[in-house]
Formats: sequence, structure tokens, C-alpha cells
Amino acid sequence: MPRTITFHLDEHIPRAIADGLRREGIDVTTTSEAELIGASDEEHLNFARREQRVIFTQDNDFLRWHHAGVNYAGIVYCARGARTIGDMIQSLIFMWDALDPEDMANQVEYI
Repeated sequence: MPRTITFHLDEHIPRAIADGLRREGIDVTTTSEAELIGASDEEHLNFARREQRVIFTQDNDFLRWHHAGVNYAGIVYCARGARTIGDMIQSLIFMWDALDPEDMANQVEYI
């Protein structure tokens, strides 16, 4: 069985997205489940790196880690208000289905 992407949802991502991904059998953690509420972006990044999870965020501060050349499992970024919850879920499902963790390593995908 090929390895698949797993996701970590940043603090401001609606819980409905985790629920939608889980209905499709996708492994996802939320900020509250990881006990990271109120944690710094760096703590989220370290958690995701340790767990080899792609971070899904609407916080453009995470993009600075990419520009700084920090290693991470991947970032998916969606500007706030740019997409509906359903659209975000569908985009993440598509990524999960089409990409391997190696494809996402140290990459930013914009949805």
C-alpha cells in the first residue's frame, strides 16, 4: 500500500473540514486534538514535521517558513474567504488522491 499524505489543520480551519476529510478515510489532526491551541506557528510546524503531516492553513505567516528554506512535510494554503468549506475539502481530497508525501515535501500548494 503506497504511503499517503496526512494533514494537520491549523487553528483557524473549521472543524467541518476535518470531518469531511475523515469521512473519506483521510488521516487528519486538528489543533485541539494535538493540544496546540494558542501555540506559535513554529510549534505547529514542528508538530507537523515530527508527525510528517502537511499543514493546511489560511494563515499566510506559514508561507514565511517556505521562503526561509525550512524543511517541512508540506503546506496547503487557502486565503480566508476565497473558497467554501466544500471546495476546500474537495481540493484536499484531490491532493490526497493525486500526490505522495514526497511530492509535498517542502512545497506550498495554493487552493
